[in-house]
Amino acid sequence: MARRPLIAGNWKLHNGLEASVTLARAVVAGVDAGTRAEVVLAPVFTALSSVAAVVRGTGVGLAGQDVHWDDKGAFTGEVSAPLLADVGASHVIVGHSERRQFFGDDDARVRRKVEAALRGGLVPIACVGETLGEREAGKTLDVVLGQLDAIAKDLVGIERVVIAYEPVWAIGTGRVAKAEDAEDVHRAIRDRVRALAGDAIADGLRILYGGSVKGDNAAALLGQADIDGALVGGASLDAAQFLAIIRAA
Repeated sequence: MARRPLIAGNWKLHNGLEASVTLARAVVAGVDAGTRAEVVLAPVFTALSSVAAVVRGTGVGLAGQDVHWDDKGAFTGEVSAPLLADVGASHVIVGHSERRQFFGDDDARVRRKVEAALRGGLVPIACVGETLGEREAGKTLDVVLGQLDAIAKDLVGIERVVIAYEPVWAIGTGRVAKAEDAEDVHRAIRDRVRALAGDAIADGLRILYGGSVKGDNAAALLGQADIDGALVGGASLDAAQFLAIIRAA
């Protein structure tokens, strides 16, 4: 099955309104009608509306960086799926390793956030990945597939979910998993989804790689059979680098 590549730019806690608009315009200008990949940008929450105005009607979409598990309520500082959709977002990143590490997003919370995103009509980009210690202990698949099970088991709407494999030790460090090693984990993720949800969903599932993806290593990673795109951090803040990754897809 031909899966359309997805390249998502996670700007994390960078760029105010002016810088966000400038970067979004540069990306939009470089994504033409012949671009095969789906492209989404995830700016800071305060810039969502401004970036939405730039990408509206173009081939570039908008994503939130996180979402709360309830649609509304007494949750100071949170953003819900209906609010993200209202501002023009189509996707949302869920369970990023930084959310897991610094903000208490355990597997149970990530599952609730995935369900909230689906309920709100958003495509969740649900992240899984192991730390360096877990990798060196030979626990990569135990950790990754355990996180995946928490997200995907008996999930209504699983066919709309995107999974992002992001080895924690490769995020922002400049270290990148070898393409063949990343492919091994992606294949294991697809096989687990096949066991959980059947062939059709597994064959259609898009699995992204995240972890120091750049223009000069994207082609090798994206050329693997089970790597269907990239969740890009630092390189997404540079339009030329980000566009090179999009072209590699």
